[in-house]
Amino acid sequence: MLTELARREPLFHQPLTRADFLRQTADDFSETGASGQVYDREFVWSVLAERFASGEPDETGPATDLQVRELAVDTYLVTYALTQGVRRTRRATVWQRRGADWVALYHQGTVVA
Repeated sequence: MLTELARREPLFHQPLTRADFLRQTADDFSETGASGQVYDREFVWSVLAERFASGEPDETGPATDLQVRELAVDTYLVTYALTQGVRRTRRATVWQRRGADWVALYHQGTVVA
């Protein structure tokens, strides 16, 4: 399971089309940012679309310290560390299998002090 879900992380750090984003996220997807602010699916897409359109290189390194924990049938929590330039964060994504697909239900990033 770890290998299968690890391919989907780091979440949103590879160029996506809107169709890809919608397919990979639940209708009620939300993200809690490092500030503690909660963002809905549409807001997250607007930020990603702007980032992808800018063409600026993503300084995100590979996800490390990946771990997976089953929360319920077909629902898993994936946690990992991520380095972006000098900023290091701990990330968590809740994934759910729906048929042959996986969708993200929730994502959170916390800055490591």
